[in-house]
Amino acid sequence: MTQVLIQPERASRQDTACYKKPSVIKPDRSVEDRPTVSYCIVHAIAGRIRFRVPKLLKDAHYARHLKALIELDDRFDRVRVDRAAACVVVVYPVNGDDAEIRDRLANLIQLASASVIPLQVQRKLSQQDVSPEKGFWSSLRLPVFAASLAVLGGPIGLSVPLVLKQGAIALAALPVAKRAFASLFGRGRLNVDFLDLSALVIITAQKQLVASSSMVALIQLGEAIRDRTARTYQDKTDDLLSLLDPMVWVERNGKKHRIPIEDVKRGDTVIVYPGEQVPVDGTILRGRATLDEQKLTGESLPVLRRSGETVYASTLVRDGQIYLRAEYLGADTRAGQMLQLLQHAPLHDTRIENYAAKLADRAVLPTLLLGGTLFLATRNAARAASIFTLDFATGIRVSVPTTVMAALSAAARRGILIKSGRALQQIAHVDAIVFDKTGTLTQGEVTVIGVRTASDAIDERDVLQAAAAAEQRITHPVAAAITAYAKARGVDVLPRKKWDYCVGLGIKAQINGTSVLVGSERFMVGEEVDLDPLWRRHGDLKGTLYPTIYVASNGEAIGTIQYTDPVRPESPAVLELLRNDIGAQLHMLTGDNRQRAKAVAAELGILDANIHAEAFPEHKAEVVQRLHAEGKTVAFVGDGLNDSAALAYADVSVSFRDGSDIARETADVVLMQNDLHGLVEAIAIARHASGIIEQNTGVVTVSNLAGLAMATTVGLHPIAATLINNGSSALVGVNGLRPVLGGCPLPERAIEKSR
Repeated sequence: MTQVLIQPERASRQDTACYKKPSVIKPDRSVEDRPTVSYCIVHAIAGRIRFRVPKLLKDAHYARHLKALIELDDRFDRVRVDRAAACVVVVYPVNGDDAEIRDRLANLIQLASASVIPLQVQRKLSQQDVSPEKGFWSSLRLPVFAASLAVLGGPIGLSVPLVLKQGAIALAALPVAKRAFASLFGRGRLNVDFLDLSALVIITAQKQLVASSSMVALIQLGEAIRDRTARTYQDKTDDLLSLLDPMVWVERNGKKHRIPIEDVKRGDTVIVYPGEQVPVDGTILRGRATLDEQKLTGESLPVLRRSGETVYASTLVRDGQIYLRAEYLGADTRAGQMLQLLQHAPLHDTRIENYAAKLADRAVLPTLLLGGTLFLATRNAARAASIFTLDFATGIRVSVPTTVMAALSAAARRGILIKSGRALQQIAHVDAIVFDKTGTLTQGEVTVIGVRTASDAIDERDVLQAAAAAEQRITHPVAAAITAYAKARGVDVLPRKKWDYCVGLGIKAQINGTSVLVGSERFMVGEEVDLDPLWRRHGDLKGTLYPTIYVASNGEAIGTIQYTDPVRPESPAVLELLRNDIGAQLHMLTGDNRQRAKAVAAELGILDANIHAEAFPEHKAEVVQRLHAEGKTVAFVGDGLNDSAALAYADVSVSFRDGSDIARETADVVLMQNDLHGLVEAIAIARHASGIIEQNTGVVTVSNLAGLAMATTVGLHPIAATLINNGSSALVGVNGLRPVLGGCPLPERAIEKSR
């Protein structure tokens, strides 16, 4: 695809003057007679202009009219209306007349508010998808019509033909019949819809048309409410990437280019202007901006982001302008991964939902028998129909997927990808957590923590200079850490002449005519270097928990350098929360020797008995299996290739976004912010969702048991039975949305405590 290069003088031109009406083309008389629509040009370059129109925020119909008007005008290539930002972006041919384009758009901004909409616009709007609200009510038209006919021809006493009333009820009940027969002939099962259909047939046959039509209306209302509540989580996430401009500004070789979003590469410098959505995940290189992150995080207040901070795709730049380095693109962005998760998550694998499905199938035949027995005993068809209407599984089958999806959505907004309903259920019951040490509890990067000398006559900087000169350009992590530490301390790294690197031991090098040795104790002993002066001066060297590198010059020990892999800043607080608030048993696995493992465990408060050192990958899996055999629900947290076996054997596995590919693929939970706080949040969200499911199960069980008891004893009208059954199902469906509606206080409390 051709890249369009904008000349610097055109690209920098911006117009922020606000207008009340177009300056060249006047609108028609009907437009002039009304109050004008205020707007301003936020950003303008050749071929692209952005208007801010405050009316967009509060008038959805105006937004649709304006978009349709601009799309119908052949002067423009593309339009994007963003109501959240109160902005409209228009792309037009670069060789177009800028002044004419502006005036034409100004005219359309006014025309869109006209009370009489042009016929072409009406046709275009009529071709668009029906809104969710219209779809919701359209499913209730026939049931309401049937109920109205029944009431008019019954209590009101108007003359309405019986065949018309029964025909309307039959048409209204068609969706119920379709669901019942689809289950019966498609899967060979009697389902709850079959019970509802049986009750409707009985009552209609007895010519209780008001009751049967009301039942149909209530059943369909319950279905509509359940469908709508089950989809609410999608409404909150499906537009995360939909409003991204297909064209993106990038800076390459000092020049600005406007290219398709799919042509952006990792490492590109992406420019985001005011009113635009960030198209990639990346780090701000220069500039600052106020960002609206509500779509991604749910936070309503804009936040200020500066150079060095990370920004995410789908967040909106309210004010300011930023240049950022593209790091994650498209499906790899947090928003992209969140959408993939919510669109493809296997939700029907939780035990409670499987149980509900089985309960529904198994309950149909006993319910039919109970209703038949009651009819034979009482000869009251209405009481039998009430039995058919009540069931325990419908509410659970509504509650579980709704709650699971809401919880997954709430977790994804916090940068936690929980890949399935099963994983959500498992992590809610975790009582043992096994951590890999390196890169999980620690930062995974070697850091120098101290330099010691063999005598007062030797300066620490001399030891560091000798070691850094010998280790320069060696790819080993310890060598890189020593060199970086020396440079950070302002030590000059001298040139290295002849050198010999002994893998696993150390290095010999000639530095300014001096023979330098840098390496392990074993290496020094092999080179006949006397380490006694160092040990006498520093008596704790032999027993230190930190690994030590020795440095010698011309055959004499001059000092040591100690290093470590420091723990993550959040690790101590997070482990304390997991131990005290979550109540989990904590274990640490590592391939390091036990001495080093104990140093990290002591810092994190992990018991000696729960340290598993010098563990190969197969040993890690064995530890997980042993804990599982003890009856524990085990979570394993790791990020490396060697953790994949343990991740696979755990009840629930957790990895990081920056972990190895196989670890991310194997893991049930991925912490997208590479922060252990996400583990605390994931458990809290899962436990909150589990509590909601249990609460909803109680509501459904108690209400339907009460209805069943009344139906079998004193009697219960079918309409009342329908209200109890569908009402409880709708109630638990709405209650199941609490996680995504901000009703999960535990993560905030946990994070506040841990930070």
